[in-house]
Amino acid sequence: MDLVSDHSSWKSRANFYRTTLCLAYQTLGVVYGDLSTSPIYVYKSTFSGNLQLYEEDVEILGVLSLVFWSLTLIPLCKYIIFALGADENGEGGTFALYALLCQNSRVGLLSTGYPADKHICSCNSEISKRETRTSLLMKEFFERYKSSRVVLLLVVLLGTSMVIGDGILTPTMSVVSAVYGIKIKATELDENYTVLITCIILVGLFTLQHFGTHRVGFLFAPIMVSWLLCVGGVGIYNIFHWNPSVIRGLSPHYIYKFFRKTGRVGWNSLGGIVLCLTGAEAMFADLGHFSQLSVRIAFTGLVYPCLVLGYMGEAAYLSKNKMDLQNSFFKAIPEPIFWPVFVIATLATMVGSQAIISATFSIISQCRALRCFPRVKIKHTSNQIHGQIYIPEANWILMLLCLAVVTGFRDTNMIGNAYGLAVITVMFITTCLMFLVICMVWKRNILLAVLFVAIFGSVEMLYISSCFAKVHKGGWLPLIISLVVMSFMSSWHYGTSKKDAFELQNKVCLDSFLSLGPSLGIARVPGICLVYSNLTSSIPPMFAHFVTNFPAFHRILIFVNLKLFMVPNVPGGERFLVSRIGTPDLRIFRCIVRYGYKDMMDSYNFENNLIEKVAEFLKQECSSDNMTVRKQSPDNTNDATGDEGVDGGGAERRREVGFLSLGSSEEVKELMEAKEAGVAYMMGNTYVMASETSSFMKKIAIDVVYGFLRRNCRRPATGLGIPSTSLIEVRMLYRI
Repeated sequence: MDLVSDHSSWKSRANFYRTTLCLAYQTLGVVYGDLSTSPIYVYKSTFSGNLQLYEEDVEILGVLSLVFWSLTLIPLCKYIIFALGADENGEGGTFALYALLCQNSRVGLLSTGYPADKHICSCNSEISKRETRTSLLMKEFFERYKSSRVVLLLVVLLGTSMVIGDGILTPTMSVVSAVYGIKIKATELDENYTVLITCIILVGLFTLQHFGTHRVGFLFAPIMVSWLLCVGGVGIYNIFHWNPSVIRGLSPHYIYKFFRKTGRVGWNSLGGIVLCLTGAEAMFADLGHFSQLSVRIAFTGLVYPCLVLGYMGEAAYLSKNKMDLQNSFFKAIPEPIFWPVFVIATLATMVGSQAIISATFSIISQCRALRCFPRVKIKHTSNQIHGQIYIPEANWILMLLCLAVVTGFRDTNMIGNAYGLAVITVMFITTCLMFLVICMVWKRNILLAVLFVAIFGSVEMLYISSCFAKVHKGGWLPLIISLVVMSFMSSWHYGTSKKDAFELQNKVCLDSFLSLGPSLGIARVPGICLVYSNLTSSIPPMFAHFVTNFPAFHRILIFVNLKLFMVPNVPGGERFLVSRIGTPDLRIFRCIVRYGYKDMMDSYNFENNLIEKVAEFLKQECSSDNMTVRKQSPDNTNDATGDEGVDGGGAERRREVGFLSLGSSEEVKELMEAKEAGVAYMMGNTYVMASETSSFMKKIAIDVVYGFLRRNCRRPATGLGIPSTSLIEVRMLYRI
């Protein structure tokens, strides 16, 4: 038995290591593309301003030192060591941090957590259960002041909007920078041709997204491995060929010397240096597509050392070729291998865009789950990892916006200014949320949280101050994009919460609903009606409105509540939970349907399975009643011989149970007959409008923004695959 157990354990470990290494390989094609392609434009953007006047080794080595320590502090220390451990059910990103805070304290305004696995989330052994004085004080503060919860939500929405903005800027910056490198060899090439080539590459990139993260990762990973090896190899060559003493630039002393000599000009150049961090946030936001260990292995084992060598090699080249500041990356490539490296660089920029595109899909999925984003189609592309998704609507909108930015800006410096501001703002918001997580979720000493913010937040604030100085030079673009996306998300959440609150306040209790029957003369028509509702108890106002205006409904009535589980598939035996509403003669049931994210909502199979489960429920109800009678019969017989009153009571109970048994079998027969008569689906089609006394801002948010999103997002019936010929939509107007 021990040998069998050891063999099984060894096989399990081997499978775990194989899976982890496979995921680490895929991360190179998805997570690290953006971060790995930043050497193409970092030095070019940094020396694009007045800093190009300073061409001595002190400035070059100072920039190298800033790049090295930025890569070490932010991606390596902040994200790889700390932030990746703050996942929410395997998901990462700003919204995941917010959901984690809401699950462990009442600081949120959203309904967070997934109904299927709250017990799983609460079983995280790494989270300390003992409250500290700091955590209690912070929780009390957020619970007491609602304005603090509103501010926290707005900050999270701002960070989320910035990530979505990155999904527009990253592909444009990466691909444009690579394609413009062709001008080194073809100086006479017209700019319109480079823009056209860029647009063709972008269209091809977004077209590949429907294959899913798994296939795209395997397709792109060889390209990124080749690219990183090229960057590291060329870097080593340049270090030894041009200036081996460039290794001195790794000393932080050169940062001090850099700012002492350049002053304000050096501070302005930080907007270009921050581009070396692009894609670092994607390491966290893309966590749902992979695993913590796989992300860490890929970064520390290949990405980080290759990037450091690449930046060192480029600095070594610049120290001896100061006239090539604006094209240093491609100029530093040895002539015999220029074209192969250029082709790989162009392909790598396509891969670089993949990181933020996947992160955008994850962010939108999280926002939709927390009801902060309109209904979109989410296609899960993996049976093993629920975070690997594809969102068609988001994909094509991102593509159109990327093409608009490429054709509108054309200047990589302006795109870089916008790109840097979006990237560093998201990072700083993550740092602030991590402060709350360390104190309120991990329940660590507040000094540790303060130290975390002091180290990482101070560096990020330095970069933010420089980026905001370039708002008028392209930095306004991410601000406009984030404000538009933020207004859409906040308006959708506000309108949805108001609609839910109205339905909850106007729900109809069962007794009131049943009392309407005699007064309205309700008729029962043949067939089955499935009434979809978010209320797990009582009668939705939509159905009461329908009955009041049209006093008739089907002979069999089933209220359906759909619940999503964060598991791939829910076993068929555990999918349907059926219960009865009212007395048997009403023929009214409630069914909670539990689905995994990979379960398909086929309306035909769904209605067949649901009706079968209702029939099984009736048969089990019948058999359980008969079982109760059989268990009680001997006692009742014995009591009858001695006491006539007891016998009478027992006979009465048996007659009642016998009636129920007969009624249950009749119900099954009636259920099948109703199925043959036809199955209808009833859903609410609610319109939400602000009341006449509402403020101007509320009318804009509800009537204009929320109304526009509601009219243009996917309808619930479409997402559920309900045939239009069997659909009954009850239109209602909510004045809130």
